[in-house]
Amino acid sequence: MKLLAFSDLHRDLDAARSLVERSGDADVVLAAGDFAVVHRGVDEVIDVLREITQPTILVPGNNETLDALNDACAGWSAATVLHGSDTELEGVSFFGLGAGVPTTPWDWSFDLSEEDAAQMLSECPEDAVLVSHSPPRGHVDSSSDGTHLGSEALLEAIKAKHPRAVVCGHIHESWGEESSEGETKILNLGPQGVVIEI
Repeated sequence: MKLLAFSDLHRDLDAARSLVERSGDADVVLAAGDFAVVHRGVDEVIDVLREITQPTILVPGNNETLDALNDACAGWSAATVLHGSDTELEGVSFFGLGAGVPTTPWDWSFDLSEEDAAQMLSECPEDAVLVSHSPPRGHVDSSSDGTHLGSEALLEAIKAKHPRAVVCGHIHESWGEESSEGETKILNLGPQGVVIEI
């Protein structure tokens, strides 16, 4: 299965159009959150992305809420929004977890505590593809000063559930980076998109 995965468009409509053009070569498209900028622009970005006809799995980032993403995706038949839930495509399970984890310093941000994230991640099937807005702690999560900003709950879920791959975004300084935890490959995607074979 060929996946086209991306994150953090932040209202970049040119990047969205490029992803639409590339989507025909993928079996599944994964969108790991942050379509908007501080809750503005999610509709305009999704209006571009809805040209994608391949099955598309989206999770909310911390710049838009779950409700806003669900509303924007209404009527897009190829889209499935996941947040603490899973779906299956061609025999492969996909589990999604959106929001900023751990809680960010911004009062406008759509966030989850580590405890809430851990509870939601307990539902992740083993051997799934995990689509998360936030990265796991210690992997593709370094800020510009080297501070690790990722989620401990995600790291523990990877150790417990052994997903076949984890795709994320959120920490812009780590876009394009790859890591691994055991047999699980972890990728911080960014808005240009990455092609992954599973």
